[in-house]
Amino acid sequence: MTTETTAPAEWDAIFDDDESEGPEFLPATSDEKPEHSDVDISSKDFWNQTSEEREHRFKVLRETDPVSWQRPVEDAVTPDPEDPGYWALTKHEHIVKVSRDNDTFISGQGVLFDLLPEIFLQMTQSFLAMDNPRHDKLRKLVSAAFTPKQVRRLEEQIATAAREIVDSFASETGEIDFVERCGERLPERIFCDMFGIPEHMRTRTVKAAGDIIAWADPEHLAGRPADEVQVEAAATLHEIAEELIALRREEPGDDLMTALLNAEVDGEQLDDFDIGAFLVLMSVAGTDTTKHTSAFTVRAMTHHPEQREWLAEDFDGRIDTAVEEFVRYASPVMTFRRTAVKETELGGKKIIPGDKVVMFYPSGNQDADVFTEPERFDLSRKPNPHVGFGGGGAHFCLGNQLAKSALRSLFRELLTRIPDFAAGEPELLGTNFMRGVKRLPFTFTPEAKD
Repeated sequence: MTTETTAPAEWDAIFDDDESEGPEFLPATSDEKPEHSDVDISSKDFWNQTSEEREHRFKVLRETDPVSWQRPVEDAVTPDPEDPGYWALTKHEHIVKVSRDNDTFISGQGVLFDLLPEIFLQMTQSFLAMDNPRHDKLRKLVSAAFTPKQVRRLEEQIATAAREIVDSFASETGEIDFVERCGERLPERIFCDMFGIPEHMRTRTVKAAGDIIAWADPEHLAGRPADEVQVEAAATLHEIAEELIALRREEPGDDLMTALLNAEVDGEQLDDFDIGAFLVLMSVAGTDTTKHTSAFTVRAMTHHPEQREWLAEDFDGRIDTAVEEFVRYASPVMTFRRTAVKETELGGKKIIPGDKVVMFYPSGNQDADVFTEPERFDLSRKPNPHVGFGGGGAHFCLGNQLAKSALRSLFRELLTRIPDFAAGEPELLGTNFMRGVKRLPFTFTPEAKD
């Protein structure tokens, strides 16, 4: 199998010949819509702000116009001149309602702001961009690969990976870029170990996974068109999946790829295309979310040392509660879209078929009607009904337990081995999808060498 990336022109042919089954694309309509909100959350300037700065506008919307009609975002991957805008959901209750009403608000047209070709959605977002009955069928097949034995093996791998990642820097000079040396390496290692990706394929895999979500970051794009970057990344990951599938058919292993090939529900199995699409989905969902959550958490612990001390006093008894606050406070995935297919009312607004409805998770996780003092980083917060893994429903994050396991293992190592760490000022990733950290200065007292 060649290691070259499939050219965009070849994908154009795929798009032109797309005859895949799925929900028909509904044109969004502007009938009876109000003027676009004066509280604008669609500009590049808004998304280049810090989360604390963005929260000022989110709070105004939650209190005055929780279901607001917004103009199209400025940094769409494929801008549409006919796009009338979208409904922005900033209240926790509306996010949960839309997340759980999969008959009215579908995912088959994608979860980003853009209306992308269906075949591209299937190749990159797997069951995240599917509706029933296909969604349930595919999710059941994937879930069948996560047997109790497989989950135990994955948790052991995660603990080992966390220990070895911290081993790699704990006794050094005491000053690193947390993202480069820890935050991104741990989930990338876990992802590659989980799927059984050979060492010679890992660099290519990690780069492609990063390209999938960095469309609005000028440094990452390096002058290339955003859609070109995504297409090349998706093509690369599908090539890697094909190579890995062929390898595991010849040489089965004790890994998730082998388990996916063997998974069976009611006599049906996953085909190669679906396995490849799931690998693409997990390359982002299983890496970037954990990377950014860990970065924002060490930053929060630096500013709130009493919280770090509280957790360290009884790590085993308190970490499960603390992890939920890690996720709420970081809110790494910032937006997901649904598309209305039935007329309905939400927050006093009339939603009609074709309307795009976007859930703003960081705003929902700061809703004072749900969370007491939501601006506080409170590791003892309980209950903590955050929407960091989605608001429930059919699309609730399948890998949430693995993400929590990664965070538990990492912070066990950090708090027991280099507990006096301090994180500096983060350099942020500029997208409207992922609340990301590109670089984060990180200092600590080096661990004594044996």
